[in-house]
Amino acid sequence: MDILLSTRKQKIYFLLIAILLLGAGIVCSVGFGVKNISWQTIVNTLIHFDGSQEQLIIKTARIPRALIAAIAGASLAVAGALMQGITRNPLSSPGILGINSGAAFFIVMGSAFFGAAGLSTFAGLAFLGAAFTAILVYILGSIGTDGLTPLKITLAGAAMTSFFSSLSLGILLTGGQTFDQVLYWFVGSVSGRDISIFNAAFPYMALALLGAMVLGKHMNVLVLGEDIAAGLGQKTIYIKLTAGLVIILLAGGSVSMAGPIAFVGIIIPHVSRYLVGTDYRWVIPYCAILGADLLLAADIGSRYIAFPKEVPVGIMTAILGVPFFVYIARKGGRN
Repeated sequence: MDILLSTRKQKIYFLLIAILLLGAGIVCSVGFGVKNISWQTIVNTLIHFDGSQEQLIIKTARIPRALIAAIAGASLAVAGALMQGITRNPLSSPGILGINSGAAFFIVMGSAFFGAAGLSTFAGLAFLGAAFTAILVYILGSIGTDGLTPLKITLAGAAMTSFFSSLSLGILLTGGQTFDQVLYWFVGSVSGRDISIFNAAFPYMALALLGAMVLGKHMNVLVLGEDIAAGLGQKTIYIKLTAGLVIILLAGGSVSMAGPIAFVGIIIPHVSRYLVGTDYRWVIPYCAILGADLLLAADIGSRYIAFPKEVPVGIMTAILGVPFFVYIARKGGRN
C-alpha cells in the first residue's frame, strides 16, 4: 500500500486542509440552493435575524441541512473504519452489513404499527434497530466451525440488508400516511430536516466520535489479529464490545437524521488509509473530517444534478460508491 503522507507534519497539514474544506463545505451548503440568497442575507441571519422569508430558509432549512450532512458523513465514515478493523473485512460498512437498513426498518415499523412519532422517538428506534441488526449479523457471521470470517459476515450483512429493505418497502407501499412520514429517512436525504432532530441525536454521536478517537491505539493492536492482540495483553472482547457500541451510536444516529445513506463508510476509510497508513490514531480523525466533506459535497451536488429538482443525497453517494466498491472488491481489499 502506498502511503502518501509519511511524516507527522504532513498529516497535520493535510488534516488542517480537510478541516478548511469542511468549513467551506458548510458555507457553500448554506449559501447555494434552488433559491438564490445573497451572502449579506446569510450573515444577517446569524447576527440580526428579522424573520424574513429568506432568513427563515437559511435558519430553518439550510443550516440544519449542512450540520446534519456534516455529522452524518463523519459518523458513517468512522463507523465504517471501525467495522473494517474489527472484522478485517475491507468491504465492511454500516450500509453493506445491514445496520443502516435495520435502523431504518425499526423506524418504519414503529411508525406503521405502534404510532411512533416525533424526532426523539425516531432517534431511539434507529439506535435500537442498529443494535439489533449488528448483533444479528455478528451471530450469523459466526455460525460454523471456522467462526467469524470476512466472507461470512459480508454475506450475512448483505442478506440482512435485502431482508430489512424489502420489509420496509412492503410496509411503506401499504402504509398510506406512513409513507409520507418516513420516506425521507428510507431513501437517504438531509433535506427537509429540522434542527431539533440534529439536537436529539448529536450528543450521542459526538460522544461516540470521541470514543472512537480513544479507541484508535487499541484498534492498532486489534487489527494485528486476536491472538497477537491477546498475547500483547489486550482484552479483545472489551475492545470489540466498546467499538460495537460506538458503531451502533454512530450508525443509528446517522439513520435517525438522514436515513440509510450507503457507501460513505466504504469510500472514506480506504481514502484515509491511503493518505495516512493504517495507524487508527490518524485514520479515525481523517475519516471524521473527510466523511463530513464527502457528504456535504454530495448534498451540494444533489441540488444541481437535476436542477431545479433535487436528488436525494443517498443516490449521489451510490453513484460515487458503486464504482469504488467494485474497484475495492476486484483488488481484494488492497489499497
